[in-house]
Amino acid sequence: MRRYSEVVLNGHPDKFCDILADRIIRHAYKTDPEAYTQVEVSVWSDQLFFTGGVATRERLALDLKKLIIETGDEIGYTRNNHIDASQYKISDHICWMTDDPGKWSGFVNDQAIVIGYAGYDMKTGFLPPEHYASWFFREKIIMELKSGNLQEQGPDGKILVMMDENGDEWRIKTFLLTLQLQENCSFTDFTFACNKACQVAFVQLQQADVRWKGDWKDIQVLINPNGPLVNGGSDGDNGQTGRKLVMDYYGPRIPLGGGALYGKDLTHIDRLGSYAARKYALELMALGAKEAMITICYAPGMNVPLDITLRTDIKPHVDPYSFFDFNEMRSLINCNDLSYDLDKLGSFYNSQLSFNNPGNVQRRNQ
Repeated sequence: MRRYSEVVLNGHPDKFCDILADRIIRHAYKTDPEAYTQVEVSVWSDQLFFTGGVATRERLALDLKKLIIETGDEIGYTRNNHIDASQYKISDHICWMTDDPGKWSGFVNDQAIVIGYAGYDMKTGFLPPEHYASWFFREKIIMELKSGNLQEQGPDGKILVMMDENGDEWRIKTFLLTLQLQENCSFTDFTFACNKACQVAFVQLQQADVRWKGDWKDIQVLINPNGPLVNGGSDGDNGQTGRKLVMDYYGPRIPLGGGALYGKDLTHIDRLGSYAARKYALELMALGAKEAMITICYAPGMNVPLDITLRTDIKPHVDPYSFFDFNEMRSLINCNDLSYDLDKLGSFYNSQLSFNNPGNVQRRNQ
């Protein structure tokens, strides 16, 4: 069976916007553990636009300019790069409110369809293998950009993996990397270094899981097939929060269901429901399921789901209607979900349950 998946690096303008939006939410939660934040970020050239609303009981002291520079430094938008985060011009249209956040966060205030999935095993992060592989290569490339042979290249880039899955034999057929490079860099040397870094990552992937078969020399490797990418980031493309939905969920094989995660408050039903659905699916895997996928429908003003469809091979351990009651999910929110490592698998996958104790979810930090 042919499988596909694609991810982008942190320097991609869409992902840059996602990160900035979540950083604003994180600051709001530090000011008020019950804060409510809905923000959108967009970028083009040297222009950054912020919209939405933030409600905290105390005034939120946040320096957007400082936040942008700190985030840019972390991902590689520095003075040595084509994009310098310190040069962005900011248009702030966020409604900064000092008010009771419960007006918006205390109930289901939107309709939603959310889908949770878990399958395969720990070696794939309970994700489809093609999506796990894309994230694996992403992490290795980011490491190379920071301290390896690709240091100071990037940070904008995209990865695409095309593979064949035949039972327990997985073979990558095509690997595509498009990566930003420094203007004074030899394109030949750059592509050689990229190929070497990806080959090393492939060997590490095989060492961790014997189901990955084949040799790197037999894979069609495409590196910047459109030529040198110098004007990366927002100088080459516009960016906006929430445009990498397939990447943020499970890849193209699993239905999306819900809306964007980034920029939405942890109590917003799209995000809250999606996190809970993933956790429920992981619990079923921990209890012996071969695969689990759950679909939940919500209506505004109704804290209990309209409908739940569960596809798995074992009996549910917890009544799903109780598990996905809004008040129950909200009581289990963990603010640490907003402190995820940008270089590794995102918060949606990693801030999940301990498999030694299914159901052990940290309660909301107060």
